[in-house]
Amino acid sequence: MKLKNRVALITGASRGIGKGIALAYAREGADIIFTYHSNHKAAEETRLELEALGGRVMMSQTDSADEKAITKLRDLVKERFGKLNILVNNAGTIGEELPCAEMPVEEFDRVLACDLRGVFMFCKYFTPLIAKDPVGKIINITSELSFKGRANYIPYVTAKTGLNGLSRCLAYELAPDILVNSIAPGPIETDMILADMDPVWLEKEKDIPLQRLGKVEEIAAAALLLASDEGNFFCGQIVSPNGGAVFT
Repeated sequence: MKLKNRVALITGASRGIGKGIALAYAREGADIIFTYHSNHKAAEETRLELEALGGRVMMSQTDSADEKAITKLRDLVKERFGKLNILVNNAGTIGEELPCAEMPVEEFDRVLACDLRGVFMFCKYFTPLIAKDPVGKIINITSELSFKGRANYIPYVTAKTGLNGLSRCLAYELAPDILVNSIAPGPIETDMILADMDPVWLEKEKDIPLQRLGKVEEIAAAALLLASDEGNFFCGQIVSPNGGAVFT
């Protein structure tokens, strides 16, 4: 029970990587707060799975780009739990795949509002709730694409690259009481990717040294390491489980 008596907030955790992290934390004894954007059915299923593991669970439909919604959630967390130990900023959107000349400014702004500005706001408003004994943890989910870029992904890659910088700044500001690190996953096999992506694209993504997509559980394992006491010497790092898609 590596996270017993600890409270974790994971954003965007109704499915995919966020859900995997929430389940991994709950199995190790953490109470879980998780947000979702619009898929209420998936969120309810996740809530039931988490509650079956025995801890306290709170779910919240929260738009990560909405400052008022974030401050409202902060007040609820403070009222119901009194503290936070772990904040995982996972919520995000890929956005439209278009070349720069065709990318609507509004779409660029929308993706950055969720993927970068939203993380900033969660850190701004929830950091004061994070307990410092044991040491607090903030984990930001970025992307291997923040290292190498990709054509037609300007808003997403820009946001994730900015998130790397935000994480490093926070690491300096908050250490040693709160440790800030990032996880930059490579191509991961999620239900969304399997349902939405072309099979040819999926095969292309496997063209890496490990010759396969990563599993949600492999990202959750990295998140558990950073959240637990075993990760107490990680500060300002970008951990990148990516199957060799990019060497960091």
